[in-house]
Amino acid sequence: MALDPELLRRLLRAKDRMDAASHEEWPVRRLARVSGVSPAHFARSFKDAFGVPPHRYLLTRRIERASALLRETDHPITDIAFETGWNSLGTFGRTFRDVTGESPSELRARERTAAHAPAPVPACILRAAHRPDLRIAVSEKRRRGETG
Repeated sequence: MALDPELLRRLLRAKDRMDAASHEEWPVRRLARVSGVSPAHFARSFKDAFGVPPHRYLLTRRIERASALLRETDHPITDIAFETGWNSLGTFGRTFRDVTGESPSELRARERTAAHAPAPVPACILRAAHRPDLRIAVSEKRRRGETG
């Protein structure tokens, strides 16, 4: 089903706002206001347009940003958790592990070890391979006992 170009433009406006400020809270009601549509219509249309619900999209952006900060900075993990929009270190660590299959400290250690080895695969390909897979909800993955 093709979306109306005007609606898609409105959805992209909300998606761009989430991208620019993924550390902020983005409840569906706020996103719907940005898009100028009802919350129910926004949630349904966003999933149709982008393949994931708005909350999962935001979660992906937060995990990607946290992963980049873990790789590229020496900031404490607690600071990274709060900087990327998490309200508790425990929730951040548990969700990060559920999504990526490793803890934030494990990712940082692996990336630092890999930084000293020659990289036969381009970095953009490696990042794409480690992108969070959120086609199913984190709670569903946890229920099934899956990680990564």
